[in-house]
Amino acid sequence: MSEDATVDAGAADPDPDEWEAVFWDIGGVILALDTVQAAHADFIADVLERYDVDATLEEAIDTWRTTVGDYFRERDSTEFRSARDGYHRGIASIVGEPVPREEWEPRFDTVVRTSIEPVPGAPETIARLADWTLHVGVISDVDDAEGRQMLEQFGVRRYFDSITTSEEVGRTKPDPAIFEAALGKAGVAPERSLMIGDRYEHDVEGAAEMGIHGVAFGADDGPAVSYRIESPDDVLEIVRGRRERVDSA
Repeated sequence: MSEDATVDAGAADPDPDEWEAVFWDIGGVILALDTVQAAHADFIADVLERYDVDATLEEAIDTWRTTVGDYFRERDSTEFRSARDGYHRGIASIVGEPVPREEWEPRFDTVVRTSIEPVPGAPETIARLADWTLHVGVISDVDDAEGRQMLEQFGVRRYFDSITTSEEVGRTKPDPAIFEAALGKAGVAPERSLMIGDRYEHDVEGAAEMGIHGVAFGADDGPAVSYRIESPDDVLEIVRGRRERVDSA
């Protein structure tokens, strides 16, 4: 944690007139995406061996990514599509025929659970925010069960006051519906809310169009960015009024 972001245990709550809620994306913000990619590669290697597929790991990974990517590109605008269904297609493309879910899902779940890791500093920051008078929520384009399981595994599920997923709402970011649902659960004003995301159009711009202040964590620059952070714990500086907005820096 950076020196400026460090908060003493007895520090006062943030000013309630400034911020009422902090919303987090999961992938790329709480969940380290490189560990997901590594988990998928390990799983695909297992598929090659189990089904005696005549392909290199690199070829199989490319087939997986292309098939899953096409599956999501086929959706109608921001329509929700289950990642599990995409993975099912990806495995069929690698093997050359459909593989029953009961054959691959248990192994997939085991590999993912033992491989994924959180973004450094994210769990600690979430725990600190939960000590303050703020609504701490999730707004994420994930399958509901998978998202909740990840948060549980990282030890942060109990710190969130609300979890809003694209599966629950039926729409993905940047659709206003998912942000509206999250704000409704929190009962907060959008202009007193922060949204931390790693994708500009989906997380930052989508939130900004609803009046929520976008916090870019690895996301591209653009007019919708209110704040930019280099580490999750930098959010503490924003909440405590120690970090200037991008447009005023």
